[in-house]
Amino acid sequence: MKTAQVYQDKIIIKQMDDIKLDGRKGAIVKVLGCGLCGSDIVKFKHKIVHNGAVLGHEIVAEIVDINSDTDFKSGDRIVTSHHIPCGVCKYCKHGNVSMCEHFKSTNIFPGGFSELVYVSEEHLQNVAYLVPENMSEEEISFYEPLGCCIRAIKRCKLKAGDSALVVGLGSIGLLMAEGLKAMGYKVFGCDLLEERIRLANSQGIEAFNSRNLEEFSDIINKKTDNFGVDAVFMTSGADKAIDVALKVIRQGGKIMVFSSTPNNNGYPNNEIYYKELTVMGSYSPSPADLKLSYELLSTGKVNVKNLTTVYPIDRIQEAFDDTITNKIFKAYIKL
Repeated sequence: MKTAQVYQDKIIIKQMDDIKLDGRKGAIVKVLGCGLCGSDIVKFKHKIVHNGAVLGHEIVAEIVDINSDTDFKSGDRIVTSHHIPCGVCKYCKHGNVSMCEHFKSTNIFPGGFSELVYVSEEHLQNVAYLVPENMSEEEISFYEPLGCCIRAIKRCKLKAGDSALVVGLGSIGLLMAEGLKAMGYKVFGCDLLEERIRLANSQGIEAFNSRNLEEFSDIINKKTDNFGVDAVFMTSGADKAIDVALKVIRQGGKIMVFSSTPNNNGYPNNEIYYKELTVMGSYSPSPADLKLSYELLSTGKVNVKNLTTVYPIDRIQEAFDDTITNKIFKAYIKL
């Protein structure tokens, strides 16, 4: 089977032996396509995976062999996530599912950028769904990343009528804004790239250029009765995103960190202390978050039409390069 594997600073197409069930519970699926996630980019750029690793987890696939107690059958087209919490450990009981050791140990094998993938029985029972007939592969591939956004939104525990700002309107930022809008909150967005700002506005999200921070802050203040926003979702890893967040957050507000910053400069303690800010992080979704993601996508409450650029797997390196240089919005790799 064909796979795309990481080797130093390149993604190389290599053949592997076909994987088989060999008596295991679960399914072998033929990957139809896989979204390219920002975490894949980070792992590749910063060389934090071993040579030979197969990245990718936002898969849409067709079952070709199955041994399962679920209702799935050969020929079904499914979408699935890659991690599953145990539900009973200390982390799970406190809502920190991403920290669960079982969550970290579960995965699809060998990775989404592969012609064939093994999906365990546990995946089929907890995080796999049929592809809705009204949706394209590319659209439903947002199932897992939207689940990540939903978990971040839930963790903020916003109240009805609250406002939020999304800093950074790349694919995950726009998805976060769409999720906030679908869940009933007033949402603003900001970025430095005009094409992203135009796209967000076309999706019904009030978006602005934040290059001139004072001017941008005045806009947000006018739109929030001079309070500032109740929450800021930092989906940009740029250090200056911290300055934007601190400038427009209201006293007592919440800052959700949903990205890594290259220099890890942190937050000024005095800002957090005197404004009584809550700063928190969010990483990966629970099965409940994924269920809501599936519902929002399949009912059209979150719009992800025409957001992806499709690349055949033989051009996966180009997809990585184009994503890194912001030539495209979101890549979808066809197998």
